[in-house]
Amino acid sequence: MQTLLRHTLLSWLVLALTSANPAWAESFRFTREVVPALTKAGCNSGACHGSFQGRGGMSLSLLGFNPAADYDVLFKQGRGRRVNPAAPDLSLLLLKGTAHIPHGGGKRLAADSDSYRLLRDYIAAGLPVLGDHEPTVVRLEVTPREVTLAPQAESKLKVTAHWSDGVVQDATPWALYDSRFKARVEVDEQGVIRALEPGKSPVTVRYLGQVAAVAVSVPYSESVAAAPFTPHNKLDEIIAAEWQRLRLTPAPLCDDATYVRRVYLDLIGTLPQPAEVLGFLADTHPEKRARLVDELLARPEYVDFWTLRWSDLLRVHRRYLGEKGLAAFSGWLRRAMRENMPIDRLTRDVLTSQGSLYGNGPVAFYFIDSKPEELAETTAQVFMGVRLQCTRCHHHPLEVWSQDDYYGLAACFTRVEIKDNGDNGRFGGAQLLRTVAQPNKKRAPLVAADPSVLGRKLDLSQTDDVRRDLAAAITAPENPFFARSFANRYWAWLTGRGLVEPVDDLRATNPPTIPAALDWLTQEFVTHGYDARHLIRTICASRVYQLASEVNPVHDADGSLYTHRVPRRLSAEVLLDAINQVTQYNDTSFDGTPKGTRAIALPDPSIKSYFLDAFGRPVRNSACECARQGGADLAQALHLVNGSTIQERISGDGSVVSRLLKEQLTDDALVDQLYLATFARRATIDEQRTIQELLRDYASRQEAFEDVLWSLLNAAEFSFNH
Repeated sequence: MQTLLRHTLLSWLVLALTSANPAWAESFRFTREVVPALTKAGCNSGACHGSFQGRGGMSLSLLGFNPAADYDVLFKQGRGRRVNPAAPDLSLLLLKGTAHIPHGGGKRLAADSDSYRLLRDYIAAGLPVLGDHEPTVVRLEVTPREVTLAPQAESKLKVTAHWSDGVVQDATPWALYDSRFKARVEVDEQGVIRALEPGKSPVTVRYLGQVAAVAVSVPYSESVAAAPFTPHNKLDEIIAAEWQRLRLTPAPLCDDATYVRRVYLDLIGTLPQPAEVLGFLADTHPEKRARLVDELLARPEYVDFWTLRWSDLLRVHRRYLGEKGLAAFSGWLRRAMRENMPIDRLTRDVLTSQGSLYGNGPVAFYFIDSKPEELAETTAQVFMGVRLQCTRCHHHPLEVWSQDDYYGLAACFTRVEIKDNGDNGRFGGAQLLRTVAQPNKKRAPLVAADPSVLGRKLDLSQTDDVRRDLAAAITAPENPFFARSFANRYWAWLTGRGLVEPVDDLRATNPPTIPAALDWLTQEFVTHGYDARHLIRTICASRVYQLASEVNPVHDADGSLYTHRVPRRLSAEVLLDAINQVTQYNDTSFDGTPKGTRAIALPDPSIKSYFLDAFGRPVRNSACECARQGGADLAQALHLVNGSTIQERISGDGSVVSRLLKEQLTDDALVDQLYLATFARRATIDEQRTIQELLRDYASRQEAFEDVLWSLLNAAEFSFNH
């Protein structure tokens, strides 16, 4: 008791001297000195005291984003036991940090480190209290921002923090560093980058809520052989320049047979018919590829396929909307795709919609998510490609977004009300969406905030519906996220991989693999009025899109630099439709839909289909692109090999094989027909020879060709878009 009393009296004495001597305390800033030292030591990380529940009875804000609360925790809570201003080296904070006494987090500080010295000096100075206007970091300057290194070479980063009170600080020792692909590039605690193997990897730099990314490139060789690649547009030129810088040689252009199959699947989710393939192969027009794209954009299947994509994105489902609401929303989306509604107008119509759920389709957006917080998260992720979910509880650890940004966006939806005729829509009564002049207290977010869009305050004085200002701010050309996110999405939808991955996680610490390419594509999108079809034409016209695929590339294995086409599995709906088309199976039926309805035209995933579910059809409970599963598993393989889907379609008197046999085709001609239907190409000489050898083992010609078709439908070349 005497020791505790003596410690408390000495602490009060030091604090009194500090208060009487503000100049002495002014040399220390808790935010500028203590928080970076704790962060560098990992004390306030998510794995330690920065976790939601804290550790060992002490809970700090994640990465020091709330200095005032951290000051109280460290120096006031626990009866002041954690620090000893009279004998700083005996402070529990330092003794545990250096592991002189047991500490669950192990040794975090060396006694001769700068972090230890800063913490000790701050305690010795009497724990200077935080001022009313504690400075914050307003800008982080990192040099260099781009680094090209040979394998095993090193480069040192310099980090400069610009504070709100005018102080410019060398933050290099205190910043946190991380490399995304550690097998390619590593970075140590002092910002020294070391190249390990060829490729690209961003290095993330974080310091007190500010973030930056350094693009690190490691060329694949000292020189590159000239490649027969002729750019068609500016996009090609930009990407080709990146290949040259990294000493990469692209694959050759794909042949016409590969291109026709690829572009049919990418644009209309449908295989070309054999006659369409032969017609394209016979066409000698120099612009036949561009003309084919225009033809496909005018096909009805284009509307079906892109309505499916947008329905996944906006989570169109009857469980949220009921039958009438589903019909209204799905019908509106189909009309938007058919009329090529500009994406900025589509976004504004969704965000500002009001009226009847049954009469105005986009109103459904507010029935899928109803709480302001949920609407904020969905709006940010769908329309800006920004994930704000973690800022609901704390500052984003990898971006500048704070809880103010999260709840500012949520505040844009507090004036929305859903009204009905008293039956909550159970008996067919139309539910209505309307806005009110003042925020609805029942819909108030957890944290009060003024309406804003990622830091931009909205002026409410000139509007009776804040959502109009919200929509205008989101779709404004100067918004760095809106057009960029959709340019990236469409590039990913057509090539299989976004320039930013994941496509809905745009942030400074997740830069594009080829930034200039995304910049140009975004500007092209904006300049042409957010026209989705123009964006599709631009991408498909590029020679990069038309490169041949490589299954086992020597370089650029993941395809992130687009030196080749990465084969990707057909989506569930496209694969089922492809099987039905090849087998000429006309008895397809889904519950509640007309006979012959194609899978890509289904309005929502509540319509039962084991095949579609097994092959990754999303249930539309998430706005994330990751909701659609693209991987393969054993259940899928077994279903294709032994399941009824293929077997019942290829055998019997009415099968496609029996029909072809009635046409009296030669074996070679029949094989070509099957190859054209499945692979959009004729069989090679070796394939013809192999099949002819197999046919000799069959007593029945029909059974033989049924097995040939079964083999083609189970081949990777059929189930992958390459």
